[in-house]
Amino acid sequence: MNEQEIIDFYIDNDILISPELLLDLKNLQIPINTKYTVINKDVLNILSKKIDVDVADLEKALVLKQKHHDSKLYEKFIEYLKEDLSQQKTNDTTTSDNIKDTSQKNVENITTTSLNKIQTHNIDSTFGFDEDFLKRNKIKIISNYTSKTKKWSVNDFVGLYNSRYKELEKILRSRTELQGLTSISRISAKKERENVALIGFVYEKGLTKAGNIMLTIEDPTGFIKVVVTKVKEELFKLAEEIQLDEIIGVTGMCDQIVFANNLFIPDIPLTKELKKSPEEGYFVLISDPQVGNKRFLEKEFNKFLAWINGEIGNDKQREIASKVKYVFIAGDLVEGVGIYPDQEYDLAIIDIRKQYEAVAELLKKIPTHLPIIFCLGNHDVGRMSEPQPPLTGEYAQPLLDLPNVLSLSNPSTVNIYAQPDKGFEGLDVMLYHGGSFFYYINNVLSIRRNGAYKRSDLVMKYLLQRRHLAPSHTSTLYIPDSKKDPLLIDKVPDFLFSGHIHRSTVNNYRNVTCINASCWTAKSPEQERRGLEPQPARAFIIDMQTREVKIMNFLSKEDQEKEQQTLEDEKVIANG
Repeated sequence: MNEQEIIDFYIDNDILISPELLLDLKNLQIPINTKYTVINKDVLNILSKKIDVDVADLEKALVLKQKHHDSKLYEKFIEYLKEDLSQQKTNDTTTSDNIKDTSQKNVENITTTSLNKIQTHNIDSTFGFDEDFLKRNKIKIISNYTSKTKKWSVNDFVGLYNSRYKELEKILRSRTELQGLTSISRISAKKERENVALIGFVYEKGLTKAGNIMLTIEDPTGFIKVVVTKVKEELFKLAEEIQLDEIIGVTGMCDQIVFANNLFIPDIPLTKELKKSPEEGYFVLISDPQVGNKRFLEKEFNKFLAWINGEIGNDKQREIASKVKYVFIAGDLVEGVGIYPDQEYDLAIIDIRKQYEAVAELLKKIPTHLPIIFCLGNHDVGRMSEPQPPLTGEYAQPLLDLPNVLSLSNPSTVNIYAQPDKGFEGLDVMLYHGGSFFYYINNVLSIRRNGAYKRSDLVMKYLLQRRHLAPSHTSTLYIPDSKKDPLLIDKVPDFLFSGHIHRSTVNNYRNVTCINASCWTAKSPEQERRGLEPQPARAFIIDMQTREVKIMNFLSKEDQEKEQQTLEDEKVIANG
């Protein structure tokens, strides 16, 4: 076969041969059964050494090199492979020379470090955490989704919505106005005008020709139309806010359809207690470090770490740092890989495992007596559907090996700082990265009018009122767990922490402190394209004794002045 025939042969087998191989093509052994669509010298080396590689990622990097003449990503990829191969050779040599000594030491000697690990890993049977560590630091895991994935069916979705309906119906039934509930099938069968009360899902929503809002409500027995007239202004405003798939209560006059006199949402009780610790103590909240991004603010993050170690700050700030009891991170520890189109151009670290190694190197600077409690975000490794389970060692072992780290699901809830001897039951903290936030920013009129993405606290208030983190079907990707809806807010927390929006907001709704934390990356072209204005390098410090919230800004004075000028310019534009 001549050179062209060889090339044609591989093309027929869906394999492209790189031009660099053409000079010695006849003497090369190129496999036919391979996942690679392009074969070059590096690929041949990978195949001969049997190196485990993500083929899709390698070929994306190769396309950038060939098509866009940008070889940086590809060169980094090959560099990492060479490092791994070199490490593998070293390990093989060491193993070969010392196998007898190693096996004997493993049998006869247990190092002090290993012994300590064995003693401290007294695993809690429910969530798999070190029970002594939790007890020592006054931490109780309330909810942490760890159920195994499986193949989901339509029946699972049915089970999920039935489960949600039962839980929220209980809450709504406590309203005195809804005591005389009637099922929709019985209401539909009524032939005379009558006052009725019902609870159901919002199946459809639209406007009548007269400009009134028409809701279609569904319960397990059927459907019925509910009209909210624009004459009742307050009621009409509430109806405008309601989104599909919410569970609401309705009272009104039934005459084939229901003319609403009142609408009810599950909401938080007015009697929710504002709990405060009897002892002084602080906890810190940050979010979205996104380590691995070229725009990661490493200098500012290290300033934060220096402060928490009591190395910088004025006397008051150092005193607060000395009394910090917990550190929370509301997701997106790393930048991730393949999260959005052309993300490879934004990566300083292209390997997801290396990103988590870099996070571990930073977080190990936090004193080991401080628990670091975090949930996942959409940039973290794992599934996108919520709830996202905790990190596993497959990609993030160096991080999980830190002695003070607790990896929780997104969402999750923990109780902290309980002191039963002083009659204090502790503070309940719910972590939710905020996957549904943009949906409600775009779809709820009052949120859009009052600041949109700059007021994520309004989204948090909205979700607390609905007692669900993503009530609308398309507001986030989710797992249809038929046993219990994991995004339900059945136990009202004292704090709701989130991230995702990259803006700092804090507010209080019925004694629940809602905080959307800052990010640690500078503004990207992707954010600029979407009209987002991040507020990076902030840490929230919460006083558990007073419930006062402080924000520390770790940007340089120059950058803070630029931010302030931008805010003033925005006010001028807003005022015409």
